[in-house]
Amino acid sequence: MGSRQVSDWQGRNVTVAGLGVSGISAARALAGLGAKVTVVDGGSGDAHEARAAEMAQLGIAVRLGDAETLPAGTDLVVTSPGWKPSSPLFAAAEAAGVDVVGDVEIAWRLRGPDAAPWLAITGTNGKTTTTRMLASILTAAGLRTAAIGNIGTPIVDVVLGDEPYDVLAVELSSYQLHWAPSLRAHSAAVLNLAPDHLDWHGSMAAYAADKGRIYEGNTVACVYNVADPATEELVRAADVEEGCRAVGFTLGTPGPSQLGVVEGLLVDRAFVADRQKQAQELAEVADVNPPAPHNIANALAAAALARAFGVEPAAVRDGLRAFRPDPHRIEHVADVAGVAYVDDSKATNTHAAEASLAAYEPIVWIAGGLAKGATFDELVTASAKRLRGVVLIGADRALIREALARHAPEVPVVDLERTDTGAMSAAVREAASLARPGDTVLLAPACASMDMFTNYNKRGEAFAEAVRALADEHA
Repeated sequence: MGSRQVSDWQGRNVTVAGLGVSGISAARALAGLGAKVTVVDGGSGDAHEARAAEMAQLGIAVRLGDAETLPAGTDLVVTSPGWKPSSPLFAAAEAAGVDVVGDVEIAWRLRGPDAAPWLAITGTNGKTTTTRMLASILTAAGLRTAAIGNIGTPIVDVVLGDEPYDVLAVELSSYQLHWAPSLRAHSAAVLNLAPDHLDWHGSMAAYAADKGRIYEGNTVACVYNVADPATEELVRAADVEEGCRAVGFTLGTPGPSQLGVVEGLLVDRAFVADRQKQAQELAEVADVNPPAPHNIANALAAAALARAFGVEPAAVRDGLRAFRPDPHRIEHVADVAGVAYVDDSKATNTHAAEASLAAYEPIVWIAGGLAKGATFDELVTASAKRLRGVVLIGADRALIREALARHAPEVPVVDLERTDTGAMSAAVREAASLARPGDTVLLAPACASMDMFTNYNKRGEAFAEAVRALADEHA
């Protein structure tokens, strides 16, 4: 730890908003650098009290039950990602002329002079998969790396840790980008943009602008999605370093300064000597696991960032071959009686569900949950021709049923009213009765899970358990 970083924080009065993982990480780090830290959290109860006691042993004050009042003397507020910009605490900070930043901003400020560069990734969907793909490619290239940010170890802990890295693969949410004004990545990608978290950001324009912050100050490449013009617009609006290039990725044949797909191959026309005439083979589509269209797009984005960092083509291929997706992301569970069962419980919004539905045909679709204000007409219209049948579960299933009635009236629909622990088993059995050999039963709910399950992981586990029970009966 350099003396500069310690002197920057010695004696500063910092208020940390939130007693969650990132809040605790930031509080510990700043207290360790000599700051006077107070954590505020609106919660209470045994779990909060236990965390507060742990903080007290480190000399960190904790105020529970009041997350609105700014502690006297505060000269910086560090927020956890989920806190809305409209929170009263931040209004009080603004009135007092006190800056509000997030844990990513703190991590960026704490980087040492020889710190590893960041390859940064954001987007409405696909962030975690792409970040982990990138880390796999970088590892295959012999580089010391880690996938961090919105996943895994808190980003402040990584920056202050003893592990030396050559480069970091950093997943960033729109929340984190909102509170990270100083971030300047080596290269960055926005994978896609679709309405999400609008209750937090206030508007689609504000949401897009926060995503676009990831491009600010990039030095080598701003990677965008050719199929999503809004991502290219964010590149055009960004203030980047001289010589930084716009690099597109596409599922079609790539133009100059793009990566794309040609005859089953992932190819690069961006990081070659003659972009007009040359194309470099990177990998086969079959090297991508699973080779669904949106996952191939993720692989191309990861490859573009790796190539921007100078990674050789063979490492792109080897890294993609070595990559294994996280559970509940278009995960093949089993084949039963000639029908494939696929768990994409992570498809918690319509954009993710549409990408998942585009990967299979014909489909018996299991959908529903908490809609979070979403509408389903566009999703159903885009996917109707692929549907053998639909099984609906969850609190807001009527919204999907009504969209199906408008845009796919010929598709059989089973509407399950039950919300007990056996509801997913019933959904799988209803789907099995609708499916024919060669079909895919796809859990891609297009909704959040909390009406029936703790989280999307538990929903996916319930689906997988029900499928395995069905497979046992057919064994």
